[in-house]
Amino acid sequence: MARRKSNSAQRKRTEKVKKSSSRAIWKGSINFGLVNIPVALYTAESSNDLDFDLLDRRDFSPVRYRRVNEKTGREVPWDQIVKGYQHEKGEYVALTEQEFVNANVEATQSIDIMDFVDAAEISPVYFDKPYYLEPLKAGRRAYALLREVMKKTGKIAIAKVVIRTRQHLAAIIVQGPMLVLNLLRFAHELRDASAFDLPEVGPKHAKFSNQEIKVAENLVDMMVSDWNPKKYRDEYREDLIKLIDKKVSSGQTKAIEKAEPAVRPERRGNVIDMMHLLRQSVDKIRNKEDPVRRRKAS
Repeated sequence: MARRKSNSAQRKRTEKVKKSSSRAIWKGSINFGLVNIPVALYTAESSNDLDFDLLDRRDFSPVRYRRVNEKTGREVPWDQIVKGYQHEKGEYVALTEQEFVNANVEATQSIDIMDFVDAAEISPVYFDKPYYLEPLKAGRRAYALLREVMKKTGKIAIAKVVIRTRQHLAAIIVQGPMLVLNLLRFAHELRDASAFDLPEVGPKHAKFSNQEIKVAENLVDMMVSDWNPKKYRDEYREDLIKLIDKKVSSGQTKAIEKAEPAVRPERRGNVIDMMHLLRQSVDKIRNKEDPVRRRKAS
């Protein structure tokens, strides 16, 4: 019985992810000069976060968050809640969802391409959140044209888009047959990196020996691989699920055990023999490699 409950919970987690990822969160058009490409926007992220509720440890009753009126102390139902902007102390202007759209219909229903740039010019720190763009029926031909031109020129498009009442900077990128919209951070949203105390660039400033660089390069070469995102797993999440399933199958669905403090790995001292660690790393990888790969490396 417990095992069936555990499998049922896993199915529910999977179904929840599939259901949430199948709905378009936005429909509008990509504006490419005077060309309009009708598209639907889908979140590209599949949230696999484990959903933990807050409980009263005495009887495992859920602890709820309540939306409370500050004056009366009474709970306010969702259908009575509006968004308001405080223009003066204690004075608000309320806006409905439709008014957010009506403020600028064109901005809320379009992805406006402003520039085309080389992908290498954009630092990874600007990328924030990916979305998939699917053409609507009337936009398939124009969608394919934009995709092929971007692929041929090696460019990505820089655009502006409004999602959930906020305007974002975004990059449109070709990924196989699909156009992906990745939200970008504006320059003012990033901290000034020059404020950090960083080592100067170049091996002379860092005082590395040629031998250290050579061994480090050897280590990098041995770790080179083709990019395959499927081989990387969220091991911490998997271990949590195993722990949860184990508790369910053993009937520990309410008991709270006093946990022993986790044993943390020992920290190394400040003095580091860099060459020794590099050589150890190389030997460790060499011992892991299969004979075929070892022969190729030699």
